[in-house]
Amino acid sequence: MTDTATVAPAESVVLPDSLRKHRNYALVMLTLVYTSSYLDRTIVGAVAEYIKKDLLLSDTQLGLLTGFAFAVFYATLGIPLALLSDRTNRRNMIAGAITVWSVMTVFCGMAANYTQLVIARIGVGIGEAGSSPQSHSMIADMYAPHERSRALGFYALGVYLGGMLGFLIGAPVAEAWGWRYAFFIVGFPGLLIAALIYITVKEPQRGLSDGLNHADRKLQNFADTMTSLGAAFAFIWKSKACRHVVIGLTLTSFVGYGGVMFAASFLKRTHDISGLEIGLILGPIVGVLGGAGALLGGYLADRMSRKDKRWNAWVIAVAKFIAAPLILLFYLMDDFNLALVFYLPASVLGAFYLGPSFAIVQSVAPLAMRATVAAIMLFILNFIALGLGPLAVGMLSDYLAPDYGQDSLRYALMFTSLINIWAAAHYVLAGIAFAAEMKVQGATA
Repeated sequence: MTDTATVAPAESVVLPDSLRKHRNYALVMLTLVYTSSYLDRTIVGAVAEYIKKDLLLSDTQLGLLTGFAFAVFYATLGIPLALLSDRTNRRNMIAGAITVWSVMTVFCGMAANYTQLVIARIGVGIGEAGSSPQSHSMIADMYAPHERSRALGFYALGVYLGGMLGFLIGAPVAEAWGWRYAFFIVGFPGLLIAALIYITVKEPQRGLSDGLNHADRKLQNFADTMTSLGAAFAFIWKSKACRHVVIGLTLTSFVGYGGVMFAASFLKRTHDISGLEIGLILGPIVGVLGGAGALLGGYLADRMSRKDKRWNAWVIAVAKFIAAPLILLFYLMDDFNLALVFYLPASVLGAFYLGPSFAIVQSVAPLAMRATVAAIMLFILNFIALGLGPLAVGMLSDYLAPDYGQDSLRYALMFTSLINIWAAAHYVLAGIAFAAEMKVQGATA
């Protein structure tokens, strides 16, 4: 750790009662924000097939709409907003961000053509740029290092709850009333969440959960103003643990975003499943099984790493090595009921990665640049994974369509799923590096 303040051993940190009572509520509210973020982010994928038919789009155009149009602004603006939040009130920034993306989601439903829809999606991306790094930083200030995988695993529930609601609302609403109404339904509630965040959630003191005393915290807050973007990039490259987690997380998300954005289209084209059935099938799978996997992954990482810190990342690696062939078989099966046999356990295992990944990065990052390091991680992840993942699937599907027809999307998704094995290898290396870096931190504390 590059901070000059003295850090107490994680297990010895005693948090004030006021923080302990408030932090669980704050964590729930931040998870609700993440749920709204992911719901508004993924709803377009749930109704993609209806948008395609209405606006006469190709799979490549769908890939641009669901991925790159959103990701390029979301990823790029996340860094300057995180630099600002490392110096200002993070809670206020989150409340403002959710207001922006909720309004722009409603505008998506008002778009008259493809160009207007792309512009509205860019607006959603601009709003969402001011949320996740700030939430990571706040959670790290409320939970000690040995509690962070579980806390950030709980926070990661937002991905799966948002995905579940996206499928439960998206395709059924689009089939009944049209795809525009789906955007209206998911956009307006975000304004209420923004108000609750601003009124009821407290900004935590920086460094308190790391055992820094009042003088140390003042020193770190002063150091915040000296933090530079270049220093944060340099830290990520220098820290092998952080570097391998960022690569593994990006590769995993590349597969995940491509799969999620085209999941409804895949089921409709390959298995001829209706919009209502898609919502009732994918919604609970993503929400219940994915959410269970996120919690289980965080719990196992915290528990197993007590004796060997390498398991913070190795839990993810093992899960990925097991899940990779299951996903491949899911795409290969013509019988949908049989395909589900492979997909259900893969959904649990595939959700292990978020909490431990976020926790590793927050634990090794210098206190003065936690939000900035998180933003750079999300910039790399989202620019490559969210920006190019759906686009790669769409382009590959269009390329294969002349030879494979309706099955072109199946083979595009199957091919990209193999990248998970590459991701697992990086998590193996991340575990080794994380143990070594935390040992150095403990020796210098």
